[in-house]
Amino acid sequence: MARFKKEGKAGLPELNMSSMSDIIFMFLFFFMVISTMRETSLFVIIKIPQAMEVQKLEKKALVSSINIGKPNQNYIGKLGPEPRIQLNDQFAEPSDIIEFVEVEKQRRNDVDRTMITWSLKVDENVKMGIVTDVKQELRKASAFKVNYTARKKEVRK
Repeated sequence: MARFKKEGKAGLPELNMSSMSDIIFMFLFFFMVISTMRETSLFVIIKIPQAMEVQKLEKKALVSSINIGKPNQNYIGKLGPEPRIQLNDQFAEPSDIIEFVEVEKQRRNDVDRTMITWSLKVDENVKMGIVTDVKQELRKASAFKVNYTARKKEVRK
């Protein structure tokens, strides 16, 4: 009987990397399609206050935010340290809120216009005077569905 001898050491076969670039580009395109860009940049400093009970909003697409807080370092030289209102990507006065509400309603379809929730993101150190002014202007604009953004209070054990 004949014996079979192996010539040299048998190593592991090389890993085929030719399809790796295709997989990477598929992931890249997938994440580009499903991700969304930030709608607005925050120009005010907001430390969200704590609350004992918080309820999550169901449809975030129907939420429009009004930010109230002190301007960040880039704008404090021009505007001063007092709290400001930010509507989308610009600073505003309380009198601008009615126009803001109308523009936001026009951006939505007819069914969603009555279901928009106006979310007030207010810094915890802001005095209530400016918040009351904003709420009065929202009433004048017939925007009655208002909520306050808050974070859940941490319970220490």
